[in-house]
Amino acid sequence: MARRAALVAAGAVLARAALTGALRVGAGPAGQRWRRVNYAGRPLTLLGGPALAWATTLSATAGAPSGWRPAAALVGTVAGAVGAYDDQVGARPEQARDKGLAGHLAALRAGRVSAGAVKVVGLGAAGAVAGLLTVDRRADGGQPGRLLPGTVDVVLTTGLVAGTANLVNLLDLRPGRAAKAGTLLGLPLLAGPAGGLAAGPVGASLAVLPADLDEQVMLGDCGANALGAVLGLRLAAGPSRARRAVALGAVTALTLASERVSFTRVIESTPGLRELDRLGRRPA
Repeated sequence: MARRAALVAAGAVLARAALTGALRVGAGPAGQRWRRVNYAGRPLTLLGGPALAWATTLSATAGAPSGWRPAAALVGTVAGAVGAYDDQVGARPEQARDKGLAGHLAALRAGRVSAGAVKVVGLGAAGAVAGLLTVDRRADGGQPGRLLPGTVDVVLTTGLVAGTANLVNLLDLRPGRAAKAGTLLGLPLLAGPAGGLAAGPVGASLAVLPADLDEQVMLGDCGANALGAVLGLRLAAGPSRARRAVALGAVTALTLASERVSFTRVIESTPGLRELDRLGRRPA
């Protein structure tokens, strides 16, 4: 427990240090291309995303069981990189309609590869490689355990990494929402032999939350995807294949629902969720 607390603190320290630098860069000429206007018309910077991605990846890699460290480094780095690509290229006017699964498919039918499609492929590839790296290592402290049927485990890991990365990103539509979701998802994942994977990301999420709520930064695809990918890897590290399958089913169902239902509308109309979502947030 003491080690997990230390990892949470380390994630927070890394994120705060990175965020301080990000805000400094964001205020200067080099930060121009990262500036955006949020839902309320307030200017902010997307550089909170790279700060969170860096802190999340580094702290998760340090806290992971030895057999899971290469996978943690891989999914955090790739998710952050393809997310940053989408933050930049996906913001171009010609890609304004390429949103959601339907938008990416429509772009492909039109002979274009959207930034979001690049991100989907990158996340899926990172998840698949992570699955291959960890196929014979379940939540057993990183020691080689009994070999489980590999194909199913690789599929579950791929889906959880890519799906959770996308799901956390889908929530990054209001200040603090994705960071709160990452924290709430990560807290119960601190238990168990692989809990160190989630400890640093929880600390990093908490550290960026005040600046996110104050609308100084936005996590963007870079930060939200990296956070979600690492937490998805932690879900994939669970010892029960049945529970991993249930988790993937839930992630998939929510992702498909997002194509037809507005998460913001659901949250705003649901008591409890509405108050949690608005907690600490500035009035619109």
